[in-house]
Amino acid sequence: MELGQNQVEALDLWRRVTVTTVRSDAPDLTARQMAVLMTVRLQPAPHTVRGLAATLNVGKPAITRALDTLSRLGFVQRRRDPKDGRNVFVERTEKGDAFLDMLGSTILSGDIAEQRPTLAAVS
Repeated sequence: MELGQNQVEALDLWRRVTVTTVRSDAPDLTARQMAVLMTVRLQPAPHTVRGLAATLNVGKPAITRALDTLSRLGFVQRRRDPKDGRNVFVERTEKGDAFLDMLGSTILSGDIAEQRPTLAAVS
């Protein structure tokens, strides 16, 4: 089965974005970590480990591991539900938003050439 032109273009865009992020000083996130971060950013809150696991169709331990890394990077934070201390909400942070804003801007600008990445580190 051969890929259509749109599929080839989409895969090439994904490849170039991935190469740009790998070559930059930005954190090298796994696909799962990126999916969790984008879900927290783009889907309506509140977010819980259980809800993220259901949305992404993966186990809760996999979400917990991804959140551990994203929390260490300062891209998300966990907060206990004040109404029910058993629940933990996963929330966006300014640093995580800045990382995704930069990534989105890089994609839209078309500035994802092979020779020189423009995605800067988020500090």
